[in-house]
Amino acid sequence: MACDNCDRNLDRPGRVIGVTPDLKRCAICGDDLGENRTYIAQVIKPRIVNRWDSYFHSICETVASKSPCLSRKIGAILVLDKSIISTGYNGPPRGIPHCGKERWIADDNLRKGILVLNNIERRFHTECPRKILGYESGTHMELCPAQHAEENCVSNAARLGVSVYGSTLYMNCIIPCKNCLGTLINAGIIEIVVDDIAIYDSLSKFIIDNSNIHIRKFEL
Repeated sequence: MACDNCDRNLDRPGRVIGVTPDLKRCAICGDDLGENRTYIAQVIKPRIVNRWDSYFHSICETVASKSPCLSRKIGAILVLDKSIISTGYNGPPRGIPHCGKERWIADDNLRKGILVLNNIERRFHTECPRKILGYESGTHMELCPAQHAEENCVSNAARLGVSVYGSTLYMNCIIPCKNCLGTLINAGIIEIVVDDIAIYDSLSKFIIDNSNIHIRKFEL
């Protein structure tokens, strides 16, 4: 059955049709294109999945599942010569309870005001305090006891005396914030692989533009 890409009824001079490398079949549905047709053939090569990227991304997702964060779960791994040398997820320092467990908020006066005025104390068990207050993602981090996944990843390596110099950081998130970028650059990480090429703010872009660190998107 012909698809919109190869439907003969849609033929017109200058029409572009995606074809297989042998120029005989539709690249979308695989139908034989036949003869005596008016179109421009454009070979569509099959997308090649980077198997290492796929492998490391799946591990990032597994590491992220350990995060106690009530906002979003992020996992990061450091890789050197195709071997994982450290992992980390977003969460508070070792031994420190996360916000949902203790209904914690940094400013005690603000917390009392929330409890008295809005009667939403019960929501602190299951929701991010910053989201309850209506703050945008990445803002008012003084209310969050957690460290970012990439920061914990570097810290875990340091704790065990493992050098991360020359390694690649993989994480299921966008480009790290300015603070984490500084940590990664100073630690000697040479490449960052992320879900999406997006940045938090202009300062993060400034740091990237003036560093030698390479940033790319997962090839999945």
